[in-house]
Amino acid sequence: MTKILGISAYYHDSAASIVVDGNIIAAAQEERFSRIKHDPSFPKQAIEYCLQAANCDVEALDAVIFYDKPLLKFERLLETYLATAPKGFMSFLRAMPIWLKEKLYLKVVLRQELRTLIHQYRSVLNNTSIEVERKAEKKPKLPQLLFSEHHQSHAASAYYPSPYTKAVVLCLDGVGEWATSSVWLAQGASLQPLCEIQFPHSLGLLYSAFTYYCGFKVNSGEYKLMGLAPYGEPKYVDLIYKHLIKVADDGSFQLDMDYFDYPAGSTMTNDAFHQVFGGEPKTANSDVTQKDMDLARSIQVVTEDIVLKIAHHAHKITDCENLCLAGGVALNCVANGRIQREGPFKSIWIQPAAGDAGGSLGAALLAWHQYFEQAKDATNGLNAFETQDKMQGAYLGPEYSEQQIVDYLQSQSIPYQAVSEAELYKQTAEMINQGDVIGWFQGRMEFGPRALGNRSIIGDPRNQNMQSVMNLKIKQRESFRPFAPAVLAEDVSEYFAIDCASPYMLLVAQVQDNLHIQSEKHPAFGIDRLNQARSSLPAITHVDYSARVQTVHQNTNPEFYALLQAFKEITGIGVLINTSFNVRGEPPVCSPQDAVRCFLATEMDYLVMNNIMLDKTQMCQEQIQKAKSVTFERD
Repeated sequence: MTKILGISAYYHDSAASIVVDGNIIAAAQEERFSRIKHDPSFPKQAIEYCLQAANCDVEALDAVIFYDKPLLKFERLLETYLATAPKGFMSFLRAMPIWLKEKLYLKVVLRQELRTLIHQYRSVLNNTSIEVERKAEKKPKLPQLLFSEHHQSHAASAYYPSPYTKAVVLCLDGVGEWATSSVWLAQGASLQPLCEIQFPHSLGLLYSAFTYYCGFKVNSGEYKLMGLAPYGEPKYVDLIYKHLIKVADDGSFQLDMDYFDYPAGSTMTNDAFHQVFGGEPKTANSDVTQKDMDLARSIQVVTEDIVLKIAHHAHKITDCENLCLAGGVALNCVANGRIQREGPFKSIWIQPAAGDAGGSLGAALLAWHQYFEQAKDATNGLNAFETQDKMQGAYLGPEYSEQQIVDYLQSQSIPYQAVSEAELYKQTAEMINQGDVIGWFQGRMEFGPRALGNRSIIGDPRNQNMQSVMNLKIKQRESFRPFAPAVLAEDVSEYFAIDCASPYMLLVAQVQDNLHIQSEKHPAFGIDRLNQARSSLPAITHVDYSARVQTVHQNTNPEFYALLQAFKEITGIGVLINTSFNVRGEPPVCSPQDAVRCFLATEMDYLVMNNIMLDKTQMCQEQIQKAKSVTFERD
């Protein structure tokens, strides 16, 4: 058996993944264990989980592969600083210490971290201290250490788990080593690079520049900008094209760097950018204005247009009918929806962990198929509503037994009720029907940024007040943020204008016209549109009548599927609100301890963990107040 560990670390969203004989065994982000959102540190706890899931230790691994090449990235930083000197000198001074201490000598650092894990494992086995073990045991056997290029890892994460044996792969993000956009031809086990755009010209960083300018945090606030866009008008599109970017018919583009500070500065934009758009950048957590909405809409339109042009060019030069997507821009589900509807491809597949976390998985699969020279298996019988990929629904994280859950609850003197499986789904569906908000904790944790029904907060999509209630009282986040629908896969076209599977919540589609509600009030503008019912499923219908759809499949998530079925039997509607089980500034929950703390600190009504149910009305007020006193880090 060939065991390969993939690692991504030291930028943001560190993660680990393990592949055994080409099969994905486990994958998880470090943030889920450390509880530090977007944790960039060495993913020690994620690695320990992956090794446990694969029932092996570091010395049993055949290879460890890192998701990018730090020397190439260092080359890019040096060239950028030299090209902008003396302007970037202070930024250079800030960046160099960590490079000289860790990143430049990453091979040494990784080996040290792996040795530490070996010593810890030996210590546990022999019930001795680490120091004694270091003296008593022979030198640790380290696995082969490999490195992949950043966009190569993205491309591998998109293609190798996909159901295709031939596809064109599109990778769009901020920046890897040099590449910011790349197109690949994938066939069999091969990944052939066709074309790329290099730093500082980056669609991802252009989008992040507007994220920063509108007062959101770069590398985590981009999805807020995407959610804000439908409230605005594309008033600034012409200004963006006039000043910031030139785009060719094939989708290749060039930024005018006179307007940006990010290559060697400490901010994303500069005074020239601010002058074009009429003011200084917004401060964090300031009130959203109509201008912010219009800026968000404008950069979203530009991004979609460029991505579509690149997709058409990729199809033209490869004549492939299948498209795979990865990189941070592939999390822009509105752009993905336009590719699915308007693009030239027969089908598309998007890596659910499309950002840097997924690079750990791509690197591990790349090692299996290229370093170990293994073929890619064909997938037979794929149709529009099947999800016969290798991601197992992205349920690749840890799971907890009922006994583990009960042991924890009893240790904390928390009252609970065990519910039979026959009653669990019916009882939970009835509570949702009555307007209750449910914390839903089942099976293995999701890999990637989306909650897909195992670490989710669930509500009734028919309830007009549910969006504001869940945003403000449960998620503790901005009121304008939309919620996504989870729908029975076979029913998706009944509610949404989409005719394919969307298991990873990465495609936006319109709510079907027959569900629309025409308001009798005067037309609202901007944020005032939030309070108007737009469809018979108002809590999941965005202001432009769109929704970020998740199709739920019985073969990948029978528990969530059964809950949707039970809700449909009661209400006639096979749709639920599905949002990640966390509050603002905190990663989604991983363990029962995380779930209980989040449940007690918010206004959720019930928590369901496996077959164990907690009722907020039965909770001790002292425990609730203690949980609420915990200060969550705000993003």
